[in-house]
Amino acid sequence: MKSFQNKVLEITTNIPKGSVLSYKEVARLAGSPKAYRAVGNILGKNYNPKIPCHRVICENGKIGGYNRGAKEKKKVLKEEGFNFKS
Repeated sequence: MKSFQNKVLEITTNIPKGSVLSYKEVARLAGSPKAYRAVGNILGKNYNPKIPCHRVICENGKIGGYNRGAKEKKKVLKEEGFNFKS
């Protein structure tokens, strides 16, 4: 059986370029809908470049945290073709 952390990292790995999921959506897909803060903690500690943590944002559309900084997160998302709502 996969741990919650492994599920979160697997789900995040499968988010396509130019797309995002919210922390809450990742938590739900991992089987614990109320554990969205735990998702943020897990992703905040991940430094594996193969896991695109920058593709997970807040439910309200805000960027949220990123262990390389919010500016970098926004920059990378733009480069991947994600369109921010104004």
